[in-house]
Amino acid sequence: MSRTPSLDLAVIGNGALATLLDREGRMVWGCWPRLDGDPIFSALLDGDQEERGQFAIVPDESFSAEQTYLRNTAILRTTITTRAGAYTVTDFAPLFPVAGRMHRPPMIVRRVEPLSGLCRVRVLLKPTRDYGAQAPRAVQGSNHVSFSSEGLSFRVTTDAPISYVLGGAGFVLTRPLTFILHPDETLPDAVERVGADCQERTHDYWQGWVRSLNVPFDYQEAVIRAAITLHLCSFAETGAIVAALTTSIPESPDSQRNWDYRFCWIRDAHFTVHALNRVGASRTMERFIEYIANVIAFERKPTLKPVYGILPESDLDERIVETLAGYRGQGPVRVGNAAATQAQHDVYGGVILAASQMFFDERLPKKGDVALFERLEPLGLMALKLALTPDAGIWEYRGRVRVHTYSAAMCWVACDRLARIADRLALTDRAAHWRSSAEGLKQEILSRAWNEKLGAICGSLDGDEFDASVLLLHELGLLAADDPRFVSTVEQIGLRLARNGMLLRYDAPDDFGAPTVSFAVCTFWYVDALAAVGRVAEAREMFAKLLALRNHAGLLSEDIDPATGELWGNFPQTYSLVGIIISAMRLSRGWENGR
Repeated sequence: MSRTPSLDLAVIGNGALATLLDREGRMVWGCWPRLDGDPIFSALLDGDQEERGQFAIVPDESFSAEQTYLRNTAILRTTITTRAGAYTVTDFAPLFPVAGRMHRPPMIVRRVEPLSGLCRVRVLLKPTRDYGAQAPRAVQGSNHVSFSSEGLSFRVTTDAPISYVLGGAGFVLTRPLTFILHPDETLPDAVERVGADCQERTHDYWQGWVRSLNVPFDYQEAVIRAAITLHLCSFAETGAIVAALTTSIPESPDSQRNWDYRFCWIRDAHFTVHALNRVGASRTMERFIEYIANVIAFERKPTLKPVYGILPESDLDERIVETLAGYRGQGPVRVGNAAATQAQHDVYGGVILAASQMFFDERLPKKGDVALFERLEPLGLMALKLALTPDAGIWEYRGRVRVHTYSAAMCWVACDRLARIADRLALTDRAAHWRSSAEGLKQEILSRAWNEKLGAICGSLDGDEFDASVLLLHELGLLAADDPRFVSTVEQIGLRLARNGMLLRYDAPDDFGAPTVSFAVCTFWYVDALAAVGRVAEAREMFAKLLALRNHAGLLSEDIDPATGELWGNFPQTYSLVGIIISAMRLSRGWENGR
C-alpha cells in the first residue's frame, strides 16, 4: 500500500546507532553501523515509499495503530488493532552498563506480543545498500537471515518462521516473537532470552538516567522527552553530537533546501551541551569537550571548520545521490555537507564557550588548567582577527557573505570568556589583555549593528536586514535584556519575522528565494527574549503553541509551516529540542511555588 511519508516519526537508539519508525511501527530510516552510516532502511527518502528500505511487521488487513514510549525511556511500543485481534511491537536499541562500562552494541531489538484474537501478519524485511542503489544479498540460516554486500554484513535472528520472514509471506501470530538485528555473528543465548534481558536492562538504564535529571516543575514530560532524544543524537564513542539523524528532508516543500545533518556542528553541539547541562546531564558535556580536544589536535592550527564528522577526520565532501528520489519525491538527496568548507567565524566562540565549562563547573572530575587555557588562546586570537570580517554566518548562506552580527558577537564571546578563565586561573596580565580586547569588540559591534532608523539590531554590521539570531545577544552577555536597544529589537523582530506566531530566520531572499517556513528554534529564541524583557504571559502562550506542534512522540524537526503547522526539515532536530528545554526552564514555576 502506498503511503505519503511524514515526520510523524519516533526514534530509538543508544548513542551508537539510531532508527526512525513511522506511526505504524515501520522502520523507515536507519543508518548502519553508526549515526552517519549508509542507511539500511531508506524508505523515508524513497519517494513513493515502496516496500524496499524498511523493516515492518504489519497485518494483512486494514488496521489502526497507537504508538507511545514506555514512560521515561527510549523504548517504543506500537499497538496494532485489526478486526481479528491486536498485538504490540516493542522496539529499542540496547543500552545498559556491563562490567563498569556502557554496553551500546550496533543492535536493534523488536519484540512482538499478541494481545487478543489471531492476527495474520507479514514481515517486510527489505534493507538497502549504498543509499538505495542495491539490496544486500540475503542468506537463510536455521534461525536467522544474513545480509551482506561489499563492506556490509548483518543479520536478523528470530524465533519466527524464517521462510515466512525471508519471503514476506503472511502467517498467523499465535505466540510472542523476537527479532534482533545485529552484527553477523551468533547470539550468546536464545533470541527470546536475549531480547527480554536487554529490554529489562535498557528500561532500568533509562529510568535511572531520567531520575537523575533536574527538571522544571512545569513542562516535565516535554523536557524529559527532549533530553532523552538529545542523548540519542550524541555519538558516545567520540563525544560528537549530530545536528539531526537524517539527511535531505526539505526545509520547505519543493525548495531544494535539502542538507545532510548527520554531522557535528560546533555551534549546534554547544547549544545541546548547554541544554543538557541545565537538566544535569553533564556526562554529555564531558564527552563533547573531549571531542573538541580531538578537533583542535586534528587541525594542528588555530583554524576551525564549522562542522566535522562524528570522527573529526571524516571527509564531508558533498555529493548528490541519484538512487533515492527524496522525501515525498522532493530531491535532491545529499550526502556530506559543503558547509565544512565555509568560513563561519562563530565557531571560535563556540569552542571556547563549551570549554569554559571545564574551568567553572565543579561537578567535573577533571578541571581546566593553564595548559588548556594556553590551547584555547590561539583560537581567541583567531576570533579577534576575524571578528569584523565577512563570513557565511550562522545560516550558512551559500551565495553571499557579510560581517554577520551573530558571528561577530561570538568572536566577542571568545575574548570575554578567555578573560573570565584567566581571572579564574589568576593570570592577571592575560585577563587584562582579553578584557580589553572584548570591550573594544563590544563597542564596535553594538555601534555598527544598531540601526537607528529601523529601531533594531540588524543581522549584519552596517546592515538593514532582520535576523532572529540577534535575539541571542542577551543570552551571550553582549547586551542586557533591559537595554532599550534590545527591547526595541525584540519588538521589531516580532513585527517583521513572525508568521502566525512563529518566526522566520530572516525575511530577505537568499540563494533559494524568500523563506516561507519557521525555523523552530528561532521561535524558542523569541519566547526566551519575550520572557527576558518582561512579556512573560505572551512568552508562555507562544511556548504552549510550540509544544502543541510536536508530533505524537513529542518530537520536532527543524522547520514548521506557519500556515498548517506541518513539520519540515531534518529530524529530530537538536536545535528544536534544545529550545524546548531552555524555554521550559525559563518559563516554569519554581518547585516551591508550583505545588
